[in-house]
Amino acid sequence: MADDKSAVGRIDLYKRGHFILEAKQSRQRSGFEPKGSSQGDLFSPNAGRTHAGELNVIDHLMIQARRQAERYAAALPADHPYPPFLIVCDVGRSLELYADFSGNGRHYAQFPDANTFRIQLADLKDPQTRDLLRAVWEDPFSLDPAQQTAKVTREIAGRLATISRALETRGCEPRSVAIFLMRCLFTMFVEDVGLLRKKGFTELLDRCLDDPRRFTFEINDLWKHMDQGGYSPGIGERLLRFNGKLFKNAAALPLTVNEIQLLRDASDADWCDLEPAIFGALFEQALEAGERKRLGAHYTPRAYVERVVNATIIEPLTQDWVEYQSAAERALRSGMRVAAIREIEDFLKHLSSVRVLDPACGTGNFLYVALRRMKQLEGEVLKQLHDIGGDEAVANAEKFSVKPEQFFGMELNGRAVEIAELVLWIGYIQWHLRTRTTVPPEPVIGSADHVQEKDALITWADYPYWHLKRDRLGRPESDQQSHEVYAFPNVSRPDWPVADFIVGNPPFIGGKDIRGRLPGGYAEALWKANPHINPSADFVMYWWDRAAELLTQKGTRLRRFGFVTTNSITQVFQRRVIEQHLSATSPVSILLAIPDHPWTKATKDAAAVRIAITVAAAGEHKGILRQVVSEDELDSDEPRIVFAERQGTINADLTIGAKLDRVTGLMANEAICYRGVQLMGAGFIVTRSKAVELGLGHRHGLGRYIREYRNGRDLNAHSRDVMVIDLFGLDAAFVRQAYPEVYEHLLETVKSEREKNNRTSYREKWWQFGEPRREMRPALESVNRYIATVETSKHRIFQFLDATVIPDNKLITVATDDAFWLGVMSSKVHVVWATAAGGWLGVGNDSVYVKSRCFDPFPFPDATMTLRSKIAALAEELDAMRKLALTENSDLTLTGLYNMLDVARAGSSLSSKERELQKRGRVLILKDLHEQIDQAVMQAYGWEMTLTEDEILERVVELNLQRASEERRGLIRWLRPDYQIEKIGPLAHRVDRVQSLATSRPSKPKPRFSEERKIQAAQVLALLNRNQSPLTAIEIAAEFRESSQVSLQIQDVLMSLNRLGDVETFDNGRSYIRATG
Repeated sequence: MADDKSAVGRIDLYKRGHFILEAKQSRQRSGFEPKGSSQGDLFSPNAGRTHAGELNVIDHLMIQARRQAERYAAALPADHPYPPFLIVCDVGRSLELYADFSGNGRHYAQFPDANTFRIQLADLKDPQTRDLLRAVWEDPFSLDPAQQTAKVTREIAGRLATISRALETRGCEPRSVAIFLMRCLFTMFVEDVGLLRKKGFTELLDRCLDDPRRFTFEINDLWKHMDQGGYSPGIGERLLRFNGKLFKNAAALPLTVNEIQLLRDASDADWCDLEPAIFGALFEQALEAGERKRLGAHYTPRAYVERVVNATIIEPLTQDWVEYQSAAERALRSGMRVAAIREIEDFLKHLSSVRVLDPACGTGNFLYVALRRMKQLEGEVLKQLHDIGGDEAVANAEKFSVKPEQFFGMELNGRAVEIAELVLWIGYIQWHLRTRTTVPPEPVIGSADHVQEKDALITWADYPYWHLKRDRLGRPESDQQSHEVYAFPNVSRPDWPVADFIVGNPPFIGGKDIRGRLPGGYAEALWKANPHINPSADFVMYWWDRAAELLTQKGTRLRRFGFVTTNSITQVFQRRVIEQHLSATSPVSILLAIPDHPWTKATKDAAAVRIAITVAAAGEHKGILRQVVSEDELDSDEPRIVFAERQGTINADLTIGAKLDRVTGLMANEAICYRGVQLMGAGFIVTRSKAVELGLGHRHGLGRYIREYRNGRDLNAHSRDVMVIDLFGLDAAFVRQAYPEVYEHLLETVKSEREKNNRTSYREKWWQFGEPRREMRPALESVNRYIATVETSKHRIFQFLDATVIPDNKLITVATDDAFWLGVMSSKVHVVWATAAGGWLGVGNDSVYVKSRCFDPFPFPDATMTLRSKIAALAEELDAMRKLALTENSDLTLTGLYNMLDVARAGSSLSSKERELQKRGRVLILKDLHEQIDQAVMQAYGWEMTLTEDEILERVVELNLQRASEERRGLIRWLRPDYQIEKIGPLAHRVDRVQSLATSRPSKPKPRFSEERKIQAAQVLALLNRNQSPLTAIEIAAEFRESSQVSLQIQDVLMSLNRLGDVETFDNGRSYIRATG
């Protein structure tokens, strides 16, 4: 034992990357357990003995063993992945299997389900059981249900897609084809799970192969009886009444022999364990008319969905279960068996009342995974109910069951809505049969409209009807791209179904693409309904904002929400939405953040993005930040991702540590940093030879208006050596008369495109750049060179460009020719800051330099003249050396140089070719110059070279706040005083007016200790969660109004939680601390 908070644990059996085994011996009869033994260890003297006449009790030693194994998994070294399996061995009796294939190690569940997770000693005679255990030992991931089912699901979906294409070719309406195949799918499924006679549907198809004309009659008759129940001649038995919308007025479509054969082949598969959520996504895409994608093109891997569902839904529900479980255990120890059963029934009732919403549900992937995980938890609870009350107690709890009616969806695509409903019912039946021994009650399929065909973001008068916007003469209006424009009168935000949890993966549409990707007029209506959100924010943020608002409404049921978004959520406009809720009077906290996560590459046209995951709850809480340390098998259905975790308060930019959003823009940095020009017309760009054709060199003065032009690729890769026609400040008549060749060229290549643009200024001044950057131009006129960096870039590199070069929109410019500033911006201090404060974009995961976040608040050092000269000289050498290396080696690029610099910094071994490239690129000199610049800049700040990146960020934030305070007092450390003071004007001297108000706040009254056992457990756990040190029962009691009067009850709660493995004691029960892991 190291101290009061920790102890050395011993794993009974561990195989890295495979499993942890913890052995105990359970249900020892009173008086049998050896004195002083509380663990029932594998190595105790009585480890192998068994007993008859065991009582129905909570098997707390086995529960404790499982929790102990979970803590061991969490305590493994950082370079050890979480094992996919935990094995709890009840010595001489059984093995219990728990699995978590996500790599997170936080949600081990009974494997494969509640009915079969326990392997009795006698079961080892079965070869299949031995094969299962062998796989756990040798290849545990081969048992991952998602891996087992995804491949076969794709193959079968492909066969059904072949049928659908053939039917559509023959003129069948796509929606009718989809419903027909969904009915076929469901029929195969219920046949295999035993709700239809085994092979009954398959034999019916065999008969139809002999006489295809029988097909529609046989299938229609079967589906009529599945709808109504009763005897089916085709199957030869009485059928359950399935009902629901699926078989109402069902009609089969005629198939050819070959198509019936494809259906027959599909029926041979084992549909019991097929993944309905995967199938739903594939199926909808396979049937998408006109825009048919490869199967599974944008299927969200189940592991990704589970990360959201587990953190959003299962963690709080598991915490609820711990509280009910503690109450049941205490009742049982007091001899109140009926009360213990009632506590567990109450939890099942609670679980069956939980409501889950996906407001962008698609084909129901998230809803299905939520249902599946809640059914798994239900199975675990039923197992404990059976241990206490036997079959009778389980039968009495039959009415408390997680059902599809608890899962709500909103989706615009009507076909996706139908698939989502089917997916939920398939999932429900699968897990009902795994957790219960009874057949689902009739009707097997409910008909509640819990998944709605509805817009989640806006509604309007006369919704859902769309009306064209018309002019005064009644003619339909169109936008500049000739798209129809719709009117949305009295637009507002719609109500969402009441829910306890919200999860989902809203559409990936960037803020700049909303208007172009959505129907005409929709973007304007969306912005009108959400005036508090910047129109530049990504589409997903409208879901995030609404969920956060619901989370803090008075009387809300909502406990948590979790979304998958693109990783651009850390960029400025998205960050503002998040910060607004994190800093509100009634704040929201981020409980889980994965700011940069790979997307699947399972198909060649899978979405080319990287994603982020966020989970939030109301109130102020610490969260878990996960960062990817390795990613593998991204081209499969189940990528394997390994994370590193940190705990702390998560900021709006999804970081822990220095709160970067505390910073403010500095006056000292004003008016010299700008984004480059935005052309809005490719015709402005010309080659050198074309420029000569247009008059360069012989039209007087044209050299001022056709200039060098550079974009991001020109700087980071190979320059195109192009020029650009820049007519800023000239009117059209002058250009036409003075430079007719140029005018005619732009008439031909630019004017027609610009006339279609929505923006008036773009249309009226078509011969000029769309965004000519008026403010940037005077800043560049007084310097002979300026600093530039590529906005989105793998490496954050700064360099000088000649002032005659026009920078593209994707370049960020700093209007100074002083190499001192180039040195500071090239240093580790600024690069670390810019990387953290900016954002990340795209599948390449490149950093984004956002002026307002990276440059405007950055506090440059107030260096001595000696250090300024040293840093400037080093920066000049750095800039010249890189340019010389690239000039001498046409095959090298700036990105390539810095790729090799990364290798050199890592000290990796090089091939002979890499050594040759390193030498030609002078990479070791590059490394040396950067190290010297880093050291000199650190010295200029007065900071130690040993600072970590987190410490650098904290120092930058604090210095920014200090500089902002100085500026409020009138002290501004201008970067270019000769230009900035004249441009901005002198700042009137001001003094901070700060008044300290001494207010005495009445002390907050202590809460009462509840009389309900479940709430007592919740109160005790909440206190232990807030404290890092062990607490005694008396110390906990002091936090309540009743104080010492409830200390005995609290001691009883602590003992119960300890027996269940949720709290630990290292001093024989005097004090307790929350169990880790």
